[in-house]
Amino acid sequence: MPQKTYLLTDFLPTTKKELEIRGWDEVDIVFFTGDAYIDHPAFGAAVIGRIIESEGLKVAIVPQPNWRDDLRDFKKMGRPRMFFAVSGGNMDSMVNHYTANKRLRSDDAYSPDGKPGLRPDYATITYSRIIKKLFPDVPLLIGGIEASLRRFTHYDYWSDKLMTSILVDSGADMLIYGNGEKPLRELLHQLREGKTFAELTDIPQTSFLRKELPASQWQDITLVDHETCLRDKKLYASNFRHIEEESNRIEANRLLQKTGNRWVVVNPPYAPLTEAELDASFDLPYTRLPHPKYKEKRIPAYEMIKFSVNLHRGCFGGCAFCTISAHQGKFIVSRSKESILKEVEKVTEMPEFKGYISDLGGPSANMYGMKGKDMEICKKCKKPSCIFPKVCFNLDTNHSRLTDVYRAVDKIPGIKKSFIGSGIRYDILLADGKDEETKRSHEEYMREVITNHVSGRLKVAPEHTSDDVLKVMRKPSFEYFGKFKAFFDRVNREAGLNQQLIPYFISSHPASKKEDMADLAIQTKRFDFKLEQVQDFTPTPMTVATEIYYSGYHPYTLEPVFTARTKDEKLEQRKFFFWYKNEYRQQIMRDFQRMKRPDLQKKLFGK
Repeated sequence: MPQKTYLLTDFLPTTKKELEIRGWDEVDIVFFTGDAYIDHPAFGAAVIGRIIESEGLKVAIVPQPNWRDDLRDFKKMGRPRMFFAVSGGNMDSMVNHYTANKRLRSDDAYSPDGKPGLRPDYATITYSRIIKKLFPDVPLLIGGIEASLRRFTHYDYWSDKLMTSILVDSGADMLIYGNGEKPLRELLHQLREGKTFAELTDIPQTSFLRKELPASQWQDITLVDHETCLRDKKLYASNFRHIEEESNRIEANRLLQKTGNRWVVVNPPYAPLTEAELDASFDLPYTRLPHPKYKEKRIPAYEMIKFSVNLHRGCFGGCAFCTISAHQGKFIVSRSKESILKEVEKVTEMPEFKGYISDLGGPSANMYGMKGKDMEICKKCKKPSCIFPKVCFNLDTNHSRLTDVYRAVDKIPGIKKSFIGSGIRYDILLADGKDEETKRSHEEYMREVITNHVSGRLKVAPEHTSDDVLKVMRKPSFEYFGKFKAFFDRVNREAGLNQQLIPYFISSHPASKKEDMADLAIQTKRFDFKLEQVQDFTPTPMTVATEIYYSGYHPYTLEPVFTARTKDEKLEQRKFFFWYKNEYRQQIMRDFQRMKRPDLQKKLFGK
């Protein structure tokens, strides 16, 4: 199949020279991002840039501007006609920079050749302050993961303190949180009608600061103010229940938080996108390639996904340590089969494509096409998870539509095989249900994945083995993992395959004690695992687990929860992952002696 050749003008402009090539004297919006510019729907800067373009406006992207020199990168596009926009990138800049032990990472997956140091700490704040200093009278809009998750008073793990809303520290005029298509289009519409940023108080899914509260079409919930949060950890923790519930409702309330003499106003989110609206976002004229300025350079995050296709947004798992639902929401928005196949056909035309789709996935691989059977029930629901502590009676978990997409993709000329690289929620597949057709779809799906879509290893995420820890994590009993592994092994034997199941686990999560980690070692040894995919819990803004880590209280019960906080406590938990290594064996045995648990020592090491 012939490969399309793209011109420089097929990308959004990133330099003054590219503006001149287009014959532009000025632009409507200048957009700064902490990532390299990759013109692909998996990268937020490209999506936002293409949406602005689709509205008939002129947008320029400045990727990874130099904030250390004479600030020429911030000046080169000149003064925009409408506003500046800033995003820290596809990751929170602090997660991007530091490990769970606060060690500086040696690479940056979103930078050319993985080079570190091309974005600052707290990138959104740093970029915003520079822009406000250089152009104090030009409105500034912030968004993306970093801004979304820091819209209220939040705990910052890297400075080990509470920080105010990012609106306060950045000086931005407005924040768009979550997926930005709808609020951004409405913002552009109202600005073109002649409104100013100061007058834009009624757009859902936006946040701003005001000394006086503007009138509202919504009901209000007033959170504990920032100054009280600084004094009282328990009251601080109590805020999060409202924040999480209102972030995941179809008909939500406006949230207010006093900070100093101003109010942080957070309007409720838009209803989830429709299938047609999501299709339209993916059908924008992306080249699916890094900007030509990165020629001869490798961008690791792009290499990972360039032959993958995203099927849906949102996740109804509600895991306590995960930010997906806080950003994308719990309601699943799926693309049409036609839109997916159209994108797969584009992938087959890409340079270097060898016939293998690396991932047909999403935040969780197997939530595509799923929603409530009765959406009126969903409209009243405040629960953060649709599958914990058990699968909701109103959730349609039929996997037939997803299985059909997989099979349709594999029939496209040029496709040799498609893989599932995203994690699978096996608890949905193994949940007891009365609907026989849905049960059959679950087994058919599992067989389809195991026999046709595993590249030797299938990722799943039990995360822990202890029921007490799993309850706080909002994850299912480890028994489900055992059932899934038995099914996985049986299908492999029947099909004459020799594939591996790769489980992910977390240490030092709130509620996890040394005894729980010992249990994890014992249970995984029983399955003959020597663990590879493991990590220490990293507190990130706007998760239940982070609120527990900082405050010591569960936001929903306000009861105390143990959490390993010191470096030594974390290392003591982490070593149980590697019980089979000689350097840890003696340390673990000494731990068992101090714990007075010879029973655990016997189970793990024998006599």
